[in-house]
Amino acid sequence: MIHIRNAFTDDIPIIRDIAYKTWPIAFRDILKPQQIDYMLDMMYSATSLAEQIDIKGHRFLLAFFYDLENTNNESGQRECRYIGYSSYELNFDKTGKTKIHKIYILPKFQGSGCGKAMIKEIEKIARFNNSGILSLNVNRSNRAITFYKNFGFKIINEENIDIGNGFFMEDYVMEKVL
Repeated sequence: MIHIRNAFTDDIPIIRDIAYKTWPIAFRDILKPQQIDYMLDMMYSATSLAEQIDIKGHRFLLAFFYDLENTNNESGQRECRYIGYSSYELNFDKTGKTKIHKIYILPKFQGSGCGKAMIKEIEKIARFNNSGILSLNVNRSNRAITFYKNFGFKIINEENIDIGNGFFMEDYVMEKVL
């Protein structure tokens, strides 16, 4: 069973570990290795993640399950396995929209329902905070577009975002009315 909990600055190593295991596989057919490395450093350094959480107001969620086969020998408790993360921002740019900034699941666990659980949790939080629209950006070549469409997201715009070092994020902006 997949569980979801809020993440904090103490959880940055977990988020980074998942990002560094996920990104090279998720983007290998879309981005050059140099751009993947650049973006990981730009968005997933400990400093950048702390700024996202503490200054920019991004809220992170971690998806996990209890590993029934492995227990801590000292306490007898089941070990927790983290398999994904997401981040979102309420009232993005004072628009009343909830912006999903990130959602990544370890490749081994894609298709397990984890991404669906993350989207549902963010929807619940958005509704609780009187947000009527979920918004996200996704690379125009990313197969996750189909995943988002299956959840009712629609493409509303295209953006080419200069992220420096000669690299661009070539995205669709997708939204879902709640």
